[in-house]
Amino acid sequence: MMTVYDVLIAKIDGQIQLISDSLVQGGSKDFPEYRELCGVIRGLATAKREVQDLARKQQDDDDAD
Repeated sequence: MMTVYDVLIAKIDGQIQLISDSLVQGGSKDFPEYRELCGVIRGLATAKREVQDLARKQQDDDDAD
């Protein structure tokens, strides 16, 4: 069964993959746009780690009960 955390992580992974694929295929028109897209990936990766931490804490709390 997928939790809300699993859904969020999957959506974040999907966005990271879309942007990464675009970059690999030369999707940025110039260096500033490339840097911006790299920043978006970095932000999404941070959000993913936060969601994973929340999921882990929730699981630990559930296991403690």
